Amino acid sequence: MSVGLIVPLPAYTLNPAFIARKAEELGFESIWYHEHPILPVNSASPFPATGGEIPWTYRHFSEPYISLAMAAAVTERIKLCTGITLVPERNPLILAKEIAVLDRHSNGRFVFGVGAGWNREETAMMGGDFDHRWTQTEDAINALKTLWTNEQAEYHGRYYDFPPVYSYPKPAQQPHPPVLLGGNARNVLRRVVRYADGWLPNRATPEQIADSRQRLDALADEAGRDPASLTISVFGQPPDTTREQVDAYLNAGALRVAVWAEHCDTEAEMERQLEGIAEELTR
Repeated sequence: MSVGLIVPLPAYTLNPAFIARKAEELGFESIWYHEHPILPVNSASPFPATGGEIPWTYRHFSEPYISLAMAAAVTERIKLCTGITLVPERNPLILAKEIAVLDRHSNGRFVFGVGAGWNREETAMMGGDFDHRWTQTEDAINALKTLWTNEQAEYHGRYYDFPPVYSYPKPAQQPHPPVLLGGNARNVLRRVVRYADGWLPNRATPEQIADSRQRLDALADEAGRDPASLTISVFGQPPDTTREQVDAYLNAGALRVAVWAEHCDTEAEMERQLEGIAEELTR
């Protein structure tokens, strides 16, 4: 139904296997886990959605790759997505293997949603270069592609530099899982065309999607890329999203819409909520 499910925060209180199995049964196209490995208690970085204080739920992320691996083990069709992976906070030599193993054992169902982060203090503690985080992200993705597509992978970039290495297994998807860049930065569409496979905007309107689809197509033509190969996945819609609203995004040029569920304390509550969302969005 071109609708994905975003696991709510706190993201570890319910078993990922339960949520993924139920989402697949109900026809959701994808399941999305997100990450912040840590958050500093004291931070001067404003929360992007409000420009101010960080909500308390934002302290309670799970580990996306472990969660998605658990989801993969009990499902067959649903796509397994990160929304997003904080690439500047991860080593591409390790991340390449994690993604390849997950993609291979799920028979090619992984979608690599990518972000560069917004919390300066967190990025610095995790070894990232906050002021140049998108430059670092591009360097990391280019290193990942090298590791995924070469028998002997060698890379010499600004942030990552390694001699010929073996990195196995390779992903099931060829040449690699789709790379979706998150965020609404001014240059995000140019970045998508340069080194990614799609855009993952948060809190966008159908009108913004339609305009961005046109600009993305034009930029792709200029760069010699097939516009049809670059997707838009709308992220972060509320649980009361209607079928008409989903259709508006799809008609504007989006491939899928990912909807937030609300936190539930029990599996029974979550099951009822997911059934209600699915009933509305599959009408």
